[in-house]
Amino acid sequence: MFIFKTCSPEETFDFGRQIAKHTSDGFKICLKGDLGAGKTLLVQGIAAELKATDDVTSPTFSILNIYNAKLTIYHFDLYRLDRTEELFDIGFYEYINCGGLTIIEWPDKFIEEMPQEHLWIEIKPGDITTERLIEVKSNGVKYQQVCEELKTVANSCFRYGHPCV
Repeated sequence: MFIFKTCSPEETFDFGRQIAKHTSDGFKICLKGDLGAGKTLLVQGIAAELKATDDVTSPTFSILNIYNAKLTIYHFDLYRLDRTEELFDIGFYEYINCGGLTIIEWPDKFIEEMPQEHLWIEIKPGDITTERLIEVKSNGVKYQQVCEELKTVANSCFRYGHPCV
């Protein structure tokens, strides 16, 4: 686990690009953060690095957006769902097991239903308006390796741990 600080929307986007470089077929990301935290921006960075052919938008109202890219991206937003049964209705279990890259926003609403192995990312606001604290945790051996690689990237390429100016 590590916490990475971004100081601007551009840095949050760029960190998404770095995450994408470490994904592979069947990769799963659980993405937690309040409304306006920067979840969609991070996903836009991931999608840009994977050469998505469509503009990435929040799936808040559609629940699921699918993007064609180097890896098909299944982008869920569970914010509007209230019951586990609704996950069956939207085909959640089928999609998370069909390969590609699965990104699940608001995973904490259905924590028991999340894939057993995944990368858990939580975005929180920092001390200033544009600052974000991005906590990255791994669940599973494959994800532990990715977490370590991202930690190295964060420590070497970004203003990790420095105050935003």
